[in-house]
Amino acid sequence: MPLVSVVMPVYNSAATLGAAVRSVLTQTHADVELLVTDDQSSDSSMDLLMEFAAQDERVLPKTAPERGGAGRARNLAIERARGDYIAFLDSDDLWLPEKAEKQLAFAAEGDAPLTFTSYFKMDADYAGESTDWVPNGRVIRARGHVDYRAMLRRDYIGALTAMYDRNALGTRLMPEMRKRQDYALWLSIMRDGADARGLAEPLAVYRAGQTGSLSSNKLSLVKYNWSLYREHEDLSVPQATRALAGAVWQSLRNSRI
Repeated sequence: MPLVSVVMPVYNSAATLGAAVRSVLTQTHADVELLVTDDQSSDSSMDLLMEFAAQDERVLPKTAPERGGAGRARNLAIERARGDYIAFLDSDDLWLPEKAEKQLAFAAEGDAPLTFTSYFKMDADYAGESTDWVPNGRVIRARGHVDYRAMLRRDYIGALTAMYDRNALGTRLMPEMRKRQDYALWLSIMRDGADARGLAEPLAVYRAGQTGSLSSNKLSLVKYNWSLYREHEDLSVPQATRALAGAVWQSLRNSRI
């Protein structure tokens, strides 16, 4: 039974944290560890995490020594991981109960070191549990196969669905960037020759806005994408422009779901 290390950054997430943690603990594949880094929250997030840890030894919370953002928080968790696979979940999203089990089987069947899945979108005010989730029509569909060139044109991988094989790829940390660290990690893995494979079944739930809402937070990512293409991937201006156009088109398309 492979051990799955689930990486979760937390910052002032008390309102949604409980459901996110429970969505990991209720997986049908029970051999998981939940590595949580609290990024100096000022609410009750850490108290809640300590309660979970007292009840279930698979919950392993730790406070970051200083505020460093989500990317640094994820890296601190990855550095503590013992698992065969590294997976990711933010503190306001959910895994559906069979995600780990089905994704592990998919990764084994396809000999794929980096996998991802389709996922549902839910409104920001959803207050239920992963076990209560009723499938809706808001689905971001996973592409079956993605290589580095395709990934440059568009980020096909929802971070809440990503999982990489640590035995095949080694321990891969996120680049130290303010935002888009997850996209940069997928690109670095794929630049080294490992394509990604997507499972069509939606196995996670992403907390988003109402259908048709393209938040200012999403729009603000444009400059971070540009920096990623130019500085991290060393693309030329024309190449970066084409990649940025694809990223903007994807955000517009996904906002309508």
